[in-house]
Amino acid sequence: MIGARDMAFPRLNALSFWLIFAAVPILLAAPFLGGISTGWTAYAPLSTQAPPGMDAYIITIIIFAVSSAVAGANITTTAVTMRARGMTWDRTPIFVYGAVASVGVAIPAFPMFMASQIFSGLDRAMGASFYDATNGGSGWLYANLFWLMGHPEVYVILLPALVALLEIVPVFSRSPLFSFNAAVAGIVGITGLSVLVWAHHMYASGWAPNLNAPFMLTTEIISIPTGLLFLVFIGTIWRGNIWVRLPMIAVYAVLWNFLIGGITGIYLSDVPADMALHGSMYVTAHFHYTLMGAGLTGMIGATAYWFPKMTGRMLNEKIATPAFLIMQLGFQVTFFGMFLVGLQGQPRRVAMYDILFANGNKISTMGAYTIFFGALIMLVTIIDSWRHGEVAPANPWGSQTLEWKVPNPIPLENFLVPPVVTGDPYQFGKPDIYDLGADKEKVEV
Repeated sequence: MIGARDMAFPRLNALSFWLIFAAVPILLAAPFLGGISTGWTAYAPLSTQAPPGMDAYIITIIIFAVSSAVAGANITTTAVTMRARGMTWDRTPIFVYGAVASVGVAIPAFPMFMASQIFSGLDRAMGASFYDATNGGSGWLYANLFWLMGHPEVYVILLPALVALLEIVPVFSRSPLFSFNAAVAGIVGITGLSVLVWAHHMYASGWAPNLNAPFMLTTEIISIPTGLLFLVFIGTIWRGNIWVRLPMIAVYAVLWNFLIGGITGIYLSDVPADMALHGSMYVTAHFHYTLMGAGLTGMIGATAYWFPKMTGRMLNEKIATPAFLIMQLGFQVTFFGMFLVGLQGQPRRVAMYDILFANGNKISTMGAYTIFFGALIMLVTIIDSWRHGEVAPANPWGSQTLEWKVPNPIPLENFLVPPVVTGDPYQFGKPDIYDLGADKEKVEV
């Protein structure tokens, strides 16, 4: 996408990738060591009293954090120093901005989580008292370290999905990206504010009540750069020549899901509302509309868009599109009702609940099975298309970004000749100004 032949640090790239595979077996060993009895948050002091499976969890998180930090440094260095000649920042694809922003959040956030787990390990193995209130420690220290990672992590997952869709919208609307500068401003704003909102998860904990108002303000303000991204989406689609394919359908689904997740997030950012709804299924619904409805759905759209370039084959959209719609139907059935039972008072993280909530939970269960059915069809379709799909041309969508200017299959180092960028990547409606001839001295884009 930026005209580079490889990452800046290929060996670090391999290291960050294979560290994940080193961590997974350790995590899978946890159930055989007594399990992880703390839940996914691993809150202290539960974590300091948990069985040996907790040690496997701690080691896994440390390895994941190292992998993320290494990958983040590599991605940032590559994007800053290895862009093709002529690719100034105003000609750089918006996805690159999102990737750099995502790892820019991860680089400071994940070491916080790693530190929290190291402290837990020291409490467990050496009798330290980082989280032991009877010996001068504090459970709130863990809560702060955890949420310093926990909320930025949402944007680490969400930003790549959103900027991938910003690559899709101009292509399938056949119109230039509406306000490149607004899109960049939205990405930068979300990145900066994402590390200043973590304590809204702790309104109800009693920690530093005098800080509730400042964190409420920063949480509400983050809706402004998010709104800028919505403006860019809608402005690009407006009066465009819409080409309805699976990637574009995913854009519409994400806009709806993220709108619901964002509006409900505004309510939860307010201290009085959060005091009433904290720990309820309302929060569960909000979280899933944001992270799954926008993040995961956006990744499906991105997979459909780049599938021809990744595999050299076309995705069978005759099956994949209905499967995607089934998943979206199941998603709405599963999680929209959780807002209602949450408003009625059903708490999160309970196995048994009052009969008052039975119907809502039955409906959510049916929706979950629907998601599974659609996802299974989608997975089978992806595998089948990868193996037996129609051979894809080099640029089936008529896209303007650099990755679509290389032939299929992709050469070993991406480009047969070094590309030279002479225009922006979203100039739909203008004559093509690139030449891909292998006998040329340069590739103009």
